[in-house]
Amino acid sequence: MTALDTETAFAAELTSPPRPGRTGKRRRPRWGMWIALVILALFAFLPLYWLAVTSVTPNDQAFSYPPRLFPTEITFDHYLKIFRTPAIFRYLENSVIVSVITTLLSVAVSMYMGYAFSKFRFRGRKSLMYFVLSSQMFPQALLLVTLYVVFAQFNLLNTYLALILSFTTFTLPLCVWMLKGFFDALPDDLIEAAKIDGAGPWRTFHSVILPLAAPGLVASGLFAFVRGWNDFMFALTLAGPEKQTLPPGLVNMFITESSTAWPALMAASLVVSVPVSVAFIALQRFLVGGVTAGAVKG
Repeated sequence: MTALDTETAFAAELTSPPRPGRTGKRRRPRWGMWIALVILALFAFLPLYWLAVTSVTPNDQAFSYPPRLFPTEITFDHYLKIFRTPAIFRYLENSVIVSVITTLLSVAVSMYMGYAFSKFRFRGRKSLMYFVLSSQMFPQALLLVTLYVVFAQFNLLNTYLALILSFTTFTLPLCVWMLKGFFDALPDDLIEAAKIDGAGPWRTFHSVILPLAAPGLVASGLFAFVRGWNDFMFALTLAGPEKQTLPPGLVNMFITESSTAWPALMAASLVVSVPVSVAFIALQRFLVGGVTAGAVKG
């Protein structure tokens, strides 16, 4: 075959239409992937949709059979009832106080522990690290009786301090390991450069390391905040009616021995979930960056 024939055959191959079999394979719709996505979307959003629908359904239609995906009548009386109930605002105030202080305390302690585990080498370091991690292996309900007895001896029951200490106890291990992974991703050259510039360990950590660790701090802080905001068991047991947070407060308010006000409870659940949702949306960029950076060692 001559060079001219080769060029002619190559040009014909470029200008020829694509093969039917290959084109059909590329354009074949991925029905399996779309079906899986639809199932996952229904699994994730159908409970939220049902929560919203029930919150605007009148009481006499909340238990209609068969259940209706689209309500025939809509009412916002349940939401108005929430803002007319002073006890809900007291529970909201308690949740904000406990969650914010738990977040600040957890981040303040875990950032020093995570940095020490990551950048310092000392005797018993690995044993202490695994000891901190092993605390997550025990069910939290097993420690409830012990914490109740300890707080009762120190007269801390029905106080904010009991809730803050118990929440911080369970948020610290994960926050420490999350921040340790993030500090591992930061190169040691930053510390050496700070030493050359004359910065001591304290200034190096606060002026050089912490600004770079902002995504990790936000990620661990969000975890601690959600832990304090959503807890039910410890808030119900360790706090009295005046110090209870939103989860047990709403249950005691809308669920009684004789009946359950499901529409009002659903409306209250949607309202109290707004602060957490807003926090996640506003700090989503830092949350994703902190989790991914803390999961990979550089």
